[in-house]
Amino acid sequence: MQIRIKEVKTLADDWYVLKKTTFEYRRRDGTWQTMSRETYDRGHGAVILLYNLVRRTVILVRQFRYPAYGYGGTHDGYLLEAPAGLLDAATPEQRIRAEVEEETGYRVHQVRRVFEAFMSPGSVTERLYFFVAEYEPDSRVSGGGGVEQEGEDIEVVELDIDAALAMVADGRIEDGKTIMLLQHAALVLFRDGSGAPAVGRML
Repeated sequence: MQIRIKEVKTLADDWYVLKKTTFEYRRRDGTWQTMSRETYDRGHGAVILLYNLVRRTVILVRQFRYPAYGYGGTHDGYLLEAPAGLLDAATPEQRIRAEVEEETGYRVHQVRRVFEAFMSPGSVTERLYFFVAEYEPDSRVSGGGGVEQEGEDIEVVELDIDAALAMVADGRIEDGKTIMLLQHAALVLFRDGSGAPAVGRML
């Protein structure tokens, strides 16, 4: 065993759970070292990129994120993102189908899981499940916008894939999960007949 837990303290249990754990860690040379770490448990989540190969477009959402706004006062807080949400008691597939319809108004039936990742493993326990799905203009069943009672006020944005990648390069898209899915789209989904990525310059 590499870890021996000594003490766990709950520092906050309001919106999510913040804990401080003291543990002993066995180093590679066999010695034991005592450490303490704070971990933030907000559950696991899912994120999806809707894409249309014929139109060469993707669907993103723009919404206000207070942590982006509140850090240093240098950001307006509005981020362009792929639709995402916490799983709660649902499976990743169930949650992302419901979330994408709530946020964008598009109803999708076939979603494909492409990978999963810890987004900030130094402090956050969340594992994020990444999905893609094709959409058609007539698959939009509502205006989307999110759930008002949860404070969501979401704008739906359709972008050309090359324009979206250019926005990553120049900093207008700066959300990590969205950048990962757009890079996947460029490398896998939108490859041309020669096998080349969607754009010549990749990040």
